[in-house]
Amino acid sequence: MPDSSSPQPYRILSLDGGGAKGFYSLGVLHEIEGLVKRPLHEAFDLVFGTSTGAIIAALIATGHSVDEIHGLYKKHVVNIMAKKSATDKTAALNKLASEIFGGQKFDGVKTAVGIVTTKWIIERPMIFKGSVAQAHGRVGTFLPGFGVTIGDAVVASCSAYPFFERKTVTTAQGDKVELVDGGYCANNPTLYAIADAINALGLAPKSLRVVSVGVGTYPPKRVPLFSLERVINSLPSVQLLQKTLEINTQSMDQLRAILFKDVPTLRVSEAFSEPAMATDLFEHDLSKLNILRQRGRETFAKHEATLTTMMTS
Repeated sequence: MPDSSSPQPYRILSLDGGGAKGFYSLGVLHEIEGLVKRPLHEAFDLVFGTSTGAIIAALIATGHSVDEIHGLYKKHVVNIMAKKSATDKTAALNKLASEIFGGQKFDGVKTAVGIVTTKWIIERPMIFKGSVAQAHGRVGTFLPGFGVTIGDAVVASCSAYPFFERKTVTTAQGDKVELVDGGYCANNPTLYAIADAINALGLAPKSLRVVSVGVGTYPPKRVPLFSLERVINSLPSVQLLQKTLEINTQSMDQLRAILFKDVPTLRVSEAFSEPAMATDLFEHDLSKLNILRQRGRETFAKHEATLTTMMTS
């Protein structure tokens, strides 16, 4: 557990959900990793993620470089998002998690981590953490990640029901918990990460340095008039999901600014209005996703001076 009296800054990285739009986040993170010149698990003391942000956070916490994560996204995320049914999307996501994480559990992470999911039945967050120091209660029975594998926790965080199937995990105590996408409770998990640092770790607000990375906001995606994709995208459920996640993201950031205004926080995300930037969380056109990554790198440049101060002082 960190020493709350230490002057050393405690650095937090928070990563939003947003499906394939995580390519934008990877553009930002590529530049941050270049700035600090070391793996991000060494640069940040705590990494929180929701949905696609959970994938990235878990990969960072298990020692992967941003370029390695980008390679995995190019190979797998495009394939997952191109699947038409919830069953096929879920099967592809489970396969990816198994291939990447295997049986790894949270006791082996290289930095403190938080993976945000939502309990389907009782409609409350369930956050998978690696250290008892992050516990807000029930310290005596704490187990890293509740004994669940990292892969299962990540799949749960990405299970945007009804477009993915709900994920049931079994804890070390034998409890079966049905989970859905963490974006339903905190698509922007920065507030939860700061709460861990202040309320669980006992750190002073001004000792924190928080970098909150979004996925950008974009115009609605244009698809061919007579196509299955147009039918799917026009469904109220698809539109509601995207709107719910966007509202959740903004409201969580507003609440963070009110409750933790003394915590030095940089929000890195950008709104794009050009028609050429039209996309959504199910994007599977790799050329479009590459553009999102480029725009993430450009957004970094706008905050480079502030990030340099936060990461080096």
